[in-house]
Amino acid sequence: MRTKETDPVIAEVRAVRDGLAARAGYDVGAIFRRIRERQDESGREYVTYPARRIAEGTDESLAV
Repeated sequence: MRTKETDPVIAEVRAVRDGLAARAGYDVGAIFRRIRERQDESGREYVTYPARRIAEGTDESLAV
């Protein structure tokens, strides 16, 4: 059985992900701006949902 470390598909996905991050200087904001740009360029319609509110009396660290 292959492990995550030796699976060629996982290795390829990680390499692509690292390449995208490197081109953005490992800046999370830049990565997400590029994602938004690509969405706009695609011409597809994307659905967005409003942010979830945290119910009173709940632990904020558990909020999703």
